[in-house]
Amino acid sequence: MEPVLIYDTTLRDGTQGENVNFSAEEKIKIAKQLDDIGIHYIEGGWPGSNPKDKQFFDLAKQNVFNNARLTAFGSTRRPGISAAADSNLKALVESGTSAVTIFGKSWGLHVKQVMGNTLKENIAMIRDSVAFLKENDREVIYDAEHFFDGYKENSEYAMQTLMAAVDGGAGSIVLCDTNGGSLPFEIESIIKKVQLTLEDKYRQDKGLKPVNVGIHAHNDCGLAVANSIAAVQAGAVMVHGTINGYGERCGNADLTSIIPILCLKMDCPSISGENLSKVKKVSRFVSETANMIPLNNRPFVGKSAFAHKGGIHVSAIMKIPRAYEHINPELVGNKRRVLVSDLSGKSNVKFKARELGVELDGSGYDSSRIVSEVKRLEQQGYQFDVADGSFKILMEKFTEQFKPLFELKSFRVHIEKDKDRLCSSHATIKISVDGLEKITVAEGNGPVSALDNALRKALDKFYPGSLDSTHLVDFKVRVIDGRDGTGSKVRVLIESRDYNDIWSTIGVSEDIIEASWQALADSFQYKLSKMSMP
Repeated sequence: MEPVLIYDTTLRDGTQGENVNFSAEEKIKIAKQLDDIGIHYIEGGWPGSNPKDKQFFDLAKQNVFNNARLTAFGSTRRPGISAAADSNLKALVESGTSAVTIFGKSWGLHVKQVMGNTLKENIAMIRDSVAFLKENDREVIYDAEHFFDGYKENSEYAMQTLMAAVDGGAGSIVLCDTNGGSLPFEIESIIKKVQLTLEDKYRQDKGLKPVNVGIHAHNDCGLAVANSIAAVQAGAVMVHGTINGYGERCGNADLTSIIPILCLKMDCPSISGENLSKVKKVSRFVSETANMIPLNNRPFVGKSAFAHKGGIHVSAIMKIPRAYEHINPELVGNKRRVLVSDLSGKSNVKFKARELGVELDGSGYDSSRIVSEVKRLEQQGYQFDVADGSFKILMEKFTEQFKPLFELKSFRVHIEKDKDRLCSSHATIKISVDGLEKITVAEGNGPVSALDNALRKALDKFYPGSLDSTHLVDFKVRVIDGRDGTGSKVRVLIESRDYNDIWSTIGVSEDIIEASWQALADSFQYKLSKMSMP
């Protein structure tokens, strides 16, 4: 198949997702990442709608994009005025991008009942707006909003809106499943009919240049990726989407799935193999910038995408990886992971030790002992399949390879509360490193936060700056068995990250502070040991 053009709208449609927001400077950083992996079009925002997007385009003029065409987004002209007098269209031109995307209405329900417009004026608005932008030497991408809903209700009128964009000079027309309610077989069927209608128009007007047909799918039925692939199968040559599927309601088509599918499953190399291996990194960068926790089960780029837990599965992949993996994880910048739990066998432990850099006895003695210990500890409430950091330390202790980079001497946590104030927390901690002791005091938003801050402060005296990039991603507390009420045993799981890695550690105790300390201490031991490795 011919390469498909990838159009990223993370910076515009993606920011319509709940809790997703980027500053103009953050949008520039994301755009540079997208450009680096070879995205063809990057939609920067709507310069006519808000000052932040205008600021982004002003900043973009000071940056060089080597692979992508930066695109400004807006709507057709307003009813009853000329395109040249429309402030939104003028803002698109002033943004300075060589390509612009405008949307127009395809569905009579929106034209008449939502906008209070006429079907005839809507057609004129589309044609006039596209023509105005073409006159200003812009590549025009026309988004046919609600096209599939409009086509199902009145196919003739929906096609008239497309023909208006084609007559105006659009280089691409993108069919939008804006409500996300269409199914793959509907998408494929309708796009094939659109292609046939366009071919008839080209035959009738020999001077008309063919246009690209694209797809813009939303995920309200969980089918945005499937619909996008169905559209490509039907002949679409442009796919719109967002990194991690961020977007309004249930989100947009996820480019971190679409790009690997096109490149690896459909022989449609939309980006190079070298750039494909950067997809996971870009996924993490965008989630980090958005302050969103990465989904472990996200296909291709998620932490669990190539994770194996069952002993039989692990034994098989150690011999033939494709027995339980549909692609090589490294192709998308990911890696194979083996989980260790009470379902594990020696194969899991051997694989995990190799992955984490722990040397085991070649006779299998260490593996057998560790499997037995894991099963014993999981009976007490530990869960090592979600705590790689703690499991590495466990293996090192069992094989006498553990070299603690700090030792706890003592800590004290003080919580104070009176009737007029919120709780305040302070922690005092004493640690030693190579026989040298350090005592520090810190405040925090709660006892665990205070303990975290005090430990960081103490460790910074021995390992300056080593923990600056390390911060908490998630903190979970779960009661293992609630029969003892507030005295029940709890499991604390801490997920931490730095610029390159995410790791998890665990603690179990009847005392929530003790369990938190176990997980916290393991997290910092793991991070510091990573830094000390050659």
